[in-house]
Amino acid sequence: MFKILRKEHLAENIILMDVEAKRVAKSCQPGQFIIVRVDEKGERVPLTITDYDREKGTVSIVFQPMGASTHQLANLEVGDSLQDFVGPLGQPSDLITGDLEETKKKKILFVAGGVGTAPVYPQVKWLHEHGIAADVIIGSKTKNLVIMEEMMKEVAGNVYVTTDDGSYGRSGMVTKAIEDLVAEGNEYDHCVAIGPMIMMKFCCLTTKKLGIHTIVSMNPIMVDGTGMCGACRLSVGDEVKFACVDGPEFDGHLINFDEAMKRQAMYRTEEGRKLLEFQEGETHHGGCGHCGGDK
Repeated sequence: MFKILRKEHLAENIILMDVEAKRVAKSCQPGQFIIVRVDEKGERVPLTITDYDREKGTVSIVFQPMGASTHQLANLEVGDSLQDFVGPLGQPSDLITGDLEETKKKKILFVAGGVGTAPVYPQVKWLHEHGIAADVIIGSKTKNLVIMEEMMKEVAGNVYVTTDDGSYGRSGMVTKAIEDLVAEGNEYDHCVAIGPMIMMKFCCLTTKKLGIHTIVSMNPIMVDGTGMCGACRLSVGDEVKFACVDGPEFDGHLINFDEAMKRQAMYRTEEGRKLLEFQEGETHHGGCGHCGGDK
């Protein structure tokens, strides 16, 4: 069992929890995720790692209650325990695993949309700890939904907040903020965008036009987290990949977002899942090593 040590409401319907998970905290890296299960009958819920403390043996998660399982998770309080807290899963960020000296040469911009601010934070924090100052755009629909701004300011080079309704910070979408920053003379050669699918799609269209290499996290399309369910199958260039085992981060300029979003909508119904399984054949699944879907 994994005890909840802290619970904080970051904004309306957005919750942060610190969970005691010593083995996960010992080996996790920015960009990876965990699987949570509230009780023996609970669903498996993949959540990106927001922070970790190796000495205390804790891992932080941030989530927005949407379905039954995340609402059940939201009802737990400090002192309660989770049935499962499995990880770390997925691949760490390329910025963390790549050559540090080459990373130091990059001019990095992070674009965080809504709850996507949570998985951006550990990457920016890691870079800060290694002497690299990255800029961050935090995008939100309105002021009341902006999260982790002060935490981000402690580890980022510059933090720019933008709200769709103009109620706080800059006014407009994150794509406008990207274009404005470049027009103001800021130079970037590497971007990491994490947030809703539609946001990442238009970020990639914007950065491609500006010639900025862009990485996105496809965590939003994951369901099972092991590659067996086929939910997170996506086309990256001319290859079939699975977000949970091959990612969750990929080159955003190579992803077929329209296909991924269409699959995401189809996967919500049993009929849609069956149709996808029929249409995609042996490539529907991935990661098991037997079906061929991970090749």
